[in-house]
Amino acid sequence: MIFQPAALALLLAASLNALLLLGSGVFALHLLRHWNPASGSERQIALERRTYLVGTLVGLSLLLGLPALALFAHNADAMAPFFTGAMCAVGSLKANVWGMPALLSMLAGFFLAAAWLVLNHLDGLGWNTPLIRGKYRLLLLLAPLALAQAVLLWLYYLNLNPEVITSCCGSLFGPASGGVAAEMAALPVATAMPLFFAGWLLTLAVGVGFLARGRFGRLFGLLAALHFPLALAAVVAFIAPYIYEQPNHHCPFCLLQAEHGYAGWVLYLPLFLGTAAGIGAGLAAAARADSLKVSAPRVAAGLTKVAVAALGVFGLAVLFYLRRSNLVM
Repeated sequence: MIFQPAALALLLAASLNALLLLGSGVFALHLLRHWNPASGSERQIALERRTYLVGTLVGLSLLLGLPALALFAHNADAMAPFFTGAMCAVGSLKANVWGMPALLSMLAGFFLAAAWLVLNHLDGLGWNTPLIRGKYRLLLLLAPLALAQAVLLWLYYLNLNPEVITSCCGSLFGPASGGVAAEMAALPVATAMPLFFAGWLLTLAVGVGFLARGRFGRLFGLLAALHFPLALAAVVAFIAPYIYEQPNHHCPFCLLQAEHGYAGWVLYLPLFLGTAAGIGAGLAAAARADSLKVSAPRVAAGLTKVAVAALGVFGLAVLFYLRRSNLVM
């Protein structure tokens, strides 16, 4: 399994990313301890020079790592036929104890990396690098997470055994599992559907209001972040069953397959893009540095447009699948 091209690419990228971020984390500790923009000392000048190089390398590494989450999910789905009992990516990820933690670490890393890229871009727009301490504090969180992600990926792929009988998605999202996934699957449609659409419409309304009036940008970022788990719960509770036209099939991973028209990619790509852009818009709107009074609102507005468009596409895709379905719940 480890010699699959996708697996090798993920392992190589995660390992290099971890090494780079750990080295950058050491530099971040040094910078946070000694950074003094009012000083003209030789050490301060050296820090200012190195921070541009480190920022560029970290930004490039995180940017190239963003698609890794999609590649990991696709590869897990493609490996399902190799495991007895697996029907989709759930079976591959449950083939050992490291699959699900690896997925969760990549999920957290995706949004933290997107937030860091926004902060780094904003920091470069200010004449006095006003967000340098904030972005390097965030880097101190990203570095150990990148290490954990690389370790989990290596443990996952090294311990895959095709002779293991794994569980299908029905066991994870069924009432017998008793976990968070089962609780989401058990949400009543009469509750989950109006709650989801209310949250979706509220998020879009606040985003449009921010574009029109320049107010409540931070609220939009918060709502975009809260909308993400709400959307995932909605996918499990009622969107997936409507697409499958089976009231007891709640798996969000089977949606990635061709037999369901790759509906998962249609839904997840705009959802992830819209959430990341919305969080970035909230961060940009929260910037209060004097050197960012002009550029920060402009960046926030641009990211809000992307977020509103992407989340709008996500919601419209949900409506399309619900209307097309023959299932009545």
